[in-house]
Amino acid sequence: MARVVEVVAVGTELLLGQISNTNGQALAQVLAEHGCLHYFQVTVGDNRGRLVGVLRQALDRSDMVVTIGGLGPTQDDLTKEAVAEVFGRRIVVDEPSWERIVARFRGRGRPTPNNRRQAEIPEGAVAIRNDFGTAPGVLLEAEYGGRERVVLCLPGPPGEFVPMARGFVAGYLERWAAAGGGRTVLLSRSLRVAGMGESQVEHEIRDLIDAAENPTIATYAKPGEVEVRLTARAGAPEEAQALIAPVEAAVRGRLDPWVYGADGDTLGSALIRELAARGLTLAVAESCTGGQLSARLTEGEGSSAAFLLGAVTYANAAKTEVADVAAGLIAAHGAVSDEVARAMAEGARRRAGASVGIGVTGVAGPGGGTEEKPVGTVFVALATPEGTWCRRLSLGGDRAAVRWRATQEALVTLRRYVLGGAAAFAG
Repeated sequence: MARVVEVVAVGTELLLGQISNTNGQALAQVLAEHGCLHYFQVTVGDNRGRLVGVLRQALDRSDMVVTIGGLGPTQDDLTKEAVAEVFGRRIVVDEPSWERIVARFRGRGRPTPNNRRQAEIPEGAVAIRNDFGTAPGVLLEAEYGGRERVVLCLPGPPGEFVPMARGFVAGYLERWAAAGGGRTVLLSRSLRVAGMGESQVEHEIRDLIDAAENPTIATYAKPGEVEVRLTARAGAPEEAQALIAPVEAAVRGRLDPWVYGADGDTLGSALIRELAARGLTLAVAESCTGGQLSARLTEGEGSSAAFLLGAVTYANAAKTEVADVAAGLIAAHGAVSDEVARAMAEGARRRAGASVGIGVTGVAGPGGGTEEKPVGTVFVALATPEGTWCRRLSLGGDRAAVRWRATQEALVTLRRYVLGGAAAFAG
């Protein structure tokens, strides 16, 4: 049976929202890769009493506790002291770690007494070498509550934490799993769906979700799209992949053509591949999105195979000079209008000699809205050899959300055309 690992992130800056716990995410991926059960992640501030309480709670319910942070040289770095208190151990200096700290300071000053604190570890623990910083990690294997427990203390800076998690910790988990009765692999495959809401996705595959045991199936709403995650548990990655394959085929059969990719794919890069595969090219003129649409279309390599032009025609004069939008059209209908979005798409397509053109114009906010065109009003136009189509959108959220959702709608509209041609807009 897989062993249970709990993660304790230490730092008041995490509780205040001053930094994000990206280390917890990275560690969770390592744990999943090694089939470790991972039920809890706890965040605690730089307070020794509260940290001791959290560690005791974690050791009561988990086989291993991994702490992140609190190994620095200052007085509020308390992780090792808290671990020592929980296990009733003294703090001692690990001389090899101290020698490495001294060596790192050669040529750039002398270490302070505070730096010597970083070489201290609980008695009976083992220092984990840190080749990317001064603070070593700590490994303590000891009895707690009548059962064998493991505590791993890792440094907080991501540049030090990630190499240690991917190196020493991953290797230790491999050996730990083998000692506990064999390795179990937890493997996930994420299918990415755009153009269909989460409730509709779940409706289409509800029976597959209910019947799934290994792999399991779950849906997650993301901004502008849905993730369908398939997670299998097996003795080896190849076995897990074999379990996932037929279930993935069944899910795709229900949701295609709305599944645009998997795992690390993005909608923009997937669209570029689909355009290139069909010999199509694209030009974009965007206003309220300020270049974000072009950025999403060019975030992957090989975008030049299909993407010809991206113009941020923010000012009315730019719409006229760059996208060939007639000044009279803007005066008659306003820059945020169906007519101007169509003209932007057609002008960009014509200027670049592209197969397809996109025009985006709108009111992103927080000001600028009117009763007729409130904040969140966006027009997305698509110009093609068969004709030009335009959608009026009413998007919620703040300025950033409106801009991002506008680009998502533009990409989904483009994908509808790429997959279905003009027939996709019939009716």
